[in-house]
Amino acid sequence: MRKIIIAIDGYSACGKSTTALEVARVLNYRYIDSGAMYRAVTLYFLDKHVALTNPREVSRALQEIKVSFVVNSKGISEVFLNGINVEKEIRKMRISENVSQVSTIREVRLAMVEQQRRMGKDCGVVMDGRDIGTVVFPQAELKIFLTADMLVRAFRRQKELLQHDDLVDIDTIIENLQQRDSIDSNRAESPLRKADDAIGIDTTHITIDEQVDEVVRLALAKMILQPKPKA
Repeated sequence: MRKIIIAIDGYSACGKSTTALEVARVLNYRYIDSGAMYRAVTLYFLDKHVALTNPREVSRALQEIKVSFVVNSKGISEVFLNGINVEKEIRKMRISENVSQVSTIREVRLAMVEQQRRMGKDCGVVMDGRDIGTVVFPQAELKIFLTADMLVRAFRRQKELLQHDDLVDIDTIIENLQQRDSIDSNRAESPLRKADDAIGIDTTHITIDEQVDEVVRLALAKMILQPKPKA
């Protein structure tokens, strides 16, 4: 079967990354967490005190940033920033509180989209984010858009934060998610929206396994029916 590009977009804490990672494992595809790339950039900007309103300073900082993914001994893909494992650090609340603002910056989006396209140019890739099916890979053979109830999303994010030893009350998380939704959906550069040909999946009342099974089913159908490229 011919390999395809699978784009999974949607709101924060709808299960995008977990689903994408498992779908990639099942299909033996490469997994790319685009959201983690923006989180890594945010971490660098915060630690280096980069002025977000200064395009020249932002552009200079971006030239010093290299984001990569390394699969660990447990088969889990982890994010490295300039050769240092930052997987745990980028999941903390201080990054969540700033990543949407960093992601609105045109120079940041252009730099990350270029890297993402380079990573997925050979197909056989599952990439999740907010603009994968609309901007990064509008030609993706399968596009998924995930949604979920706000309270369910908040409890999922709280559980994720706890796994990284970051205890945050549920009201603070809801406020953060609402703010991120607003910024992501209304930004000038690559706003969060469902692609016209994307398949919507509401994850409120289904498990991760059920999400994965549905995406794999849709992917296999595309892989079987996908016409061979013309010679």
